[in-house]
Amino acid sequence: MRPLFIDCPPFLKQLYEEGLSGIVPDLEVHVGDPVGDELVALCVGRSHILNDHSRFTAAILERCRDLRCIVFLGTGASSFIDLEAAARLGITVRSYKGYGDRSVAEHAFALMLAAAHRVAEMDRDVRAGRFEPKNSIELLGKTIGVIGTGGIGREMIRMCAGIGMKVLAWNRSGMPAGLPCEAADLDDLLRRADVVSVHLALNEGTRGLLSREKLALMKPGAIFVNTARGAIVDEAALIEALREGRIGHAALDVFTEEPLPADSPLRGLANATLTPHAGFMSREASINLLRMALEILREELARGRAG
Repeated sequence: MRPLFIDCPPFLKQLYEEGLSGIVPDLEVHVGDPVGDELVALCVGRSHILNDHSRFTAAILERCRDLRCIVFLGTGASSFIDLEAAARLGITVRSYKGYGDRSVAEHAFALMLAAAHRVAEMDRDVRAGRFEPKNSIELLGKTIGVIGTGGIGREMIRMCAGIGMKVLAWNRSGMPAGLPCEAADLDDLLRRADVVSVHLALNEGTRGLLSREKLALMKPGAIFVNTARGAIVDEAALIEALREGRIGHAALDVFTEEPLPADSPLRGLANATLTPHAGFMSREASINLLRMALEILREELARGRAG
């Protein structure tokens, strides 16, 4: 049977039809959010699928007897697919990164500016009839600590250096050459930075990395930005630090649980600016996201035909 995009969002279907269909012309596109039996039914007879956000547990994978390859759009496949079960069942899982480095970095940069200049707070006030300017922070000459120097972190470093900030950076696997920043160990970075911005992948080495003890090292009143993954940070400790004013402002695009629960204390904090995991959601990044997935799918289909 034809390869299938099993859970295509409408905007990606439009992009496919507008200019990317030539990469895999026989792709069948299913728009929706299949789960359980519907997910299994869609996989019957399919050897290759694209997966944007559907959850493939071990039990689901065991019922998809024809499946040989899942191309997951972007990073974070392990959050949606039981990779151990897939490997045991002989199902290849492909994912990729780099499709939205600039877009995510720009979102982090925008969150930093919004926090420093209290944009969301004043927007809420004006809409509520309170016309009261608030003190803000000028970022020229301030120090930002960038945690992680992959593609997104490197873009963030260049942008912050470009507006006259002093940039410290830490990376688990060593620093790339040629970046306009000073290498620092993590504790030193947290102590010295006026702004801390997180740009790490989530894995067993980074889960919970920014613990209560690490957050306690931050300067009083510092800004904390996270567009990476919520589970890298001890969210309860972050909320406590915001409530007590030890951290001045958190600008967050990612959370430990998504969507953000209705009872999350973050919703009620004036010194938190929140966006719904939207850093990658530019048209440019979306085109890159789908194009790269289709190119990988084409490669896997060719490999399958070759035996």
